[in-house]
Amino acid sequence: MQRKAYDPGRAERSARPRATLTTAALAAAVVTALGAGLAGCSSGTNGAGVAADAKAGAAAPGSVPPGRYSTLFEPCGSVQQPTLEDLLPGAAELPDDQREKVYAGRPAVTYDNGRRVGCSWKADGPDTSHELTLDLERVVSYDPAVSDDDRAQQVYSGKQIAAALPAPAQTATSPTPTVTSATTVPPSGAASSPPASPSGSTASASGTGTASGTGTGLEPRVLEGLGHAAFLNDVLTEAGSASRQRTVSVVFRTSNVIVTVEYTEQVTATAELPDSKELQEKAQSLARQLADRLED
Repeated sequence: MQRKAYDPGRAERSARPRATLTTAALAAAVVTALGAGLAGCSSGTNGAGVAADAKAGAAAPGSVPPGRYSTLFEPCGSVQQPTLEDLLPGAAELPDDQREKVYAGRPAVTYDNGRRVGCSWKADGPDTSHELTLDLERVVSYDPAVSDDDRAQQVYSGKQIAAALPAPAQTATSPTPTVTSATTVPPSGAASSPPASPSGSTASASGTGTASGTGTGLEPRVLEGLGHAAFLNDVLTEAGSASRQRTVSVVFRTSNVIVTVEYTEQVTATAELPDSKELQEKAQSLARQLADRLED
């Protein structure tokens, strides 16, 4: 049999189509793998496989929206001077420089001004001293199934229960209120103290909280028409025989912000007992001014 002569070009032409098909198959496999990887990265996890925070940015489908407030206003400048003059009558007798310092207030020491801020003002007179304390807390829920508003309502409910008032009625969208030990950050230079006891209960070893001086309708109670929920507490403390003081607290919640106004009058043993009605009216008036500011 006669053998065919070897043709290198023919052998190359015969092998080339097979190489071309192999390259195309590899390219298709690479594209498929890249597409799968991109689809995985868009599924709500980051490159390390950690789930993305549902609270960040726009709410994910099916999750609760963030609270209305993402910042807090500066507290020491939130009370107008005519209001401070009315609440702190002892400041009128001070020299100009000291009076201005009193009206400037003392900012509270906090670790995150976006979450909590506060301020206090105090003026002493011959027989009477007055102190005003303001605390604002912006509540954030880190549970994607619980809104900031519902979490704020839980915190607010704990404060109302601690004041020996009935727990707020549960709303249809809110989880069952839980009692929390929310601690108010004291103003700079002020000592931390336990929360005041409600009227009619023991306030401390050296004094007793009573309802003396309060009349019908002036007892601790839930307030209407102030924010989404509000209550008032009134505590009279007799610190031995040296002095007596009354503290009126107004606490209200608007969306995911909780505001606490505390107004205290302390008198010597020879002065008249602090008037509950006057202190309550002034504290409520300031609370409504702050509520209006939150609505601006």
